Parts: sequence; C-alpha cells; structure tokens
Amino acid sequence: MLMKKKISRCNFITFVLSLSLVILSVCGKNTSESGDKSKMNIQKEDFGKTPDGVEVELYTLTNDNGLRAKITNFGAILVSLEIPGKNGKNDDITLGFDNIDGYCGDNPYFGATVGRYGNRIAGGKFTLNGIEYNLVKNNGENHLHGGIKGFNKVIWKGEEIQDDEGVGVKLTYLSADGEEGYPGNLTVTVIYTLTNRDELKISYEAETDKPTIINLTHHSYFNLSGDGSGDILKHELLINADRYLPVDEGLIPTGEMRSVKGTPMDFTSPMEIGARIENVEGGYDHCYVLNTGSEPLTLAARVYEPGSGRVMEIYTTEPGMQFYTGNFLNGTIKGKGGNVYYKHYGFCLETQHFPDSPNKPEFSSTVLKPGGKYSQITVHKFYTK
Repeated sequence: MLMKKKISRCNFITFVLSLSLVILSVCGKNTSESGDKSKMNIQKEDFGKTPDGVEVELYTLTNDNGLRAKITNFGAILVSLEIPGKNGKNDDITLGFDNIDGYCGDNPYFGATVGRYGNRIAGGKFTLNGIEYNLVKNNGENHLHGGIKGFNKVIWKGEEIQDDEGVGVKLTYLSADGEEGYPGNLTVTVIYTLTNRDELKISYEAETDKPTIINLTHHSYFNLSGDGSGDILKHELLINADRYLPVDEGLIPTGEMRSVKGTPMDFTSPMEIGARIENVEGGYDHCYVLNTGSEPLTLAARVYEPGSGRVMEIYTTEPGMQFYTGNFLNGTIKGKGGNVYYKHYGFCLETQHFPDSPNKPEFSSTVLKPGGKYSQITVHKFYTK
C-alpha cells in the first residue's frame, strides 16, 4: 500500500513536469511564430559613389505585408516600390535605375524629390519684397524643378526611423542662400514612411532665414503593371478636380482656372488615360485644381490597372496636382534591368502648389518667411481589386 502511494506521487510529479514542458514549448512556439509574422524592418546599404567620389546610401523599407520601398539619400529619390498584384506577386511599379550612375546622369527626375520649386517659373525670375531674383534657366527661357542642380542632385543626410505606424527614413538638407538663384538658407526635411496600412507617406517641412519661395513635390513615374511592362494608356484614372490650368506654348499657366467639363481634361469619373490623349496636344502635362474639402488630406487621384488589379490612391494637403504622361520619354533611356522607356511608359501625379505662382498673384502664395514653417503631406495608398 505504501509502495502504491509512492508510485502515484512519482507519477504525479512526472505528469506535472511533462505538462510544464509542453506549456513552455507551446508558448515558445507561439512567440516564435508571432515573431516570424512581423516582416517590418529597415536596412541600409551602400549604393555606390557619385562622380566626385561621395558615397551614397540606399534604405530598404519593408512593412508587415511585404511591401518594399527603396530610397536613396542622393536626391531623396524613391528608387523602387514593390507592391503585390491580385495574384499576390510583388512588382516594382516605378521607373528608374539599378544603380546610382543613372540618377547622377541626365534623366527626367525619376523618383526625385523636386525643389526648391517644383514645376516651371516663367522667364526664370520672380520679384519678392521689391527685389527681382534671377533663377537658373534650364527649360528654354524658363526655370524648371529647381534648376540644373536641384534637390534631386544633392546629397541628403539620412536617418532611419521606426514606430508603430511603420518604418521610414528621414532626410535633411540645407540649401544655401543663392543656390540656383534662390534667396535664403533653407533647411528642408523629407520623411518617407512605409506604413502597415500599405501606404507610402511623404512628409515635407522647411524653414528659412530670409523670405523665399518653395514648392516641393515628388516625381515618380508610375506603371501599375510593373516597370518596363509597356505603356500606361489602359490605366483607369480619376482626378478629383473640376478645373485645370491651361498653359501657353512654354507650358506656363495662363492664370485661368478652366472647367474640365466637356473636355479631354475631364477625369472626374474614371477614364482610361489613353481614351482622349490624342486630343491633347503633346499629351497630358497640366496642373489640376483639386477639389479640397474640410479634411486636411484631400483625395487627389485614384488609378486602377485592370490586368494586375492594383489600385493607387493619392491623398494630399496641396491645392494642385500635375498630371504628366511621360510625353518626352523617347526610347533613349535604359532603366532597371535594361528596360527601355518609351513614350507613355509611365505617368506622374505630382502634388504641389501651382506652377509660376510667384508671378501669378491670383494663385495662392508660395512665399515662406523667417519664423514660418512650410509643411505638406502626400500619401500613396495601395490595394487590389
């Protein structure tokens, strides 16, 4: 009888120990599996050197859903953006280059952060507080996208960031007084964040020590079918704008805000990009006056590519958006993987203030003064249907 009690006690102890090991094993397994589910991370690596020997960095952002964005501190450029289609396969949906050499060379602002002033300034000059400033003329008689060495051609200081929202990179640059003709020392910050809501959020801030003008924008060429897959004419586009800005022969706005109704400029309902492009001389390269509402972020555009099922929505704090259909791509540029970029192989949707605003008092001001702060946010949201 005594022996049976001892055996029962030993069996009980053995049972408890075994159960404890099972529990620990299960808990450990669940912790490991939970850790495996999180894909969110940021990696920094070398991206080569500029022609004058400056080392360049490349930051790779990955969210929990496997979306991936690559950003370089040269020009604060978005090098690639990989998102899934309805088949679950990731494709890079931006045009560009595999290495730094392409971005250092002459290219049409692939993925660039554009500044100090995105878009065109007529005659390459403007007057501020009674002083005329002459900017670099790099687009015929006009100034375009910050000049010959705009923000897309300089080295920014990069800093990795991560929070509950997602992973990102913070890029800062000091644009010196007189750079490309602009007044004031301008401190600029651009933050790219890849969120777990499948958004690429771009936040901009700037401060100056002297009155100046500023109009920052992002200049990726998108193709939701994937880089190098052909033209974008079958993409279906909605632009939340009842008016656009007509332009002269030099693509400078006339100052009029014209209704899109009854014209090939009307994308207030989804329409294939190529449906009426032949009726637009040269193709689309126009700024739209967005229908802003009470919310800080306005839906600017929605693009759908039926083949892949990819949808991109753009939200912004800005009053305008330039729609450009890659009209000047002519097959002379070899991009990623040796892809050749022809006319209409990518489209741009550049949220911004209006072109030539410094010379058009009827447009909203783009003047930044000491003590003030420039800020804007643009969000690219992705999903499939």
